[in-house]
Amino acid sequence: MPNKKQIFKIVPNVLPIILMIGLIPVIENDFWLTGIYLAIMIVWFLIKREKNDFLFLVFGFFVMIIAEYFFISTGVETFTRNSFLGVMPIWLPFLWAYAFVAMKRAITILNLK
Repeated sequence: MPNKKQIFKIVPNVLPIILMIGLIPVIENDFWLTGIYLAIMIVWFLIKREKNDFLFLVFGFFVMIIAEYFFISTGVETFTRNSFLGVMPIWLPFLWAYAFVAMKRAITILNLK
């Protein structure tokens, strides 16, 4: 069970994801939203960058493109915004990519005793 100190260290890593998700209904242009996501990620990495962040970012980006494409092709998911490969919004892999970084950071924090 995480203690309060760990939770307070995890929360700042989740804030960009909350902001990104909150922008989805506000910014209707997928390309503008992707640019804003990139700006958020750059600012957050300038504030704090940890070892292997970029590796997790790239891994999350490509793995989730493949996973989302599989889900879409099997009919499990559908998107009305399909600006990437004609099947999904272009901002989605970027959101997932940063989520991988946030998960890595949270696991690192939780493993610190």
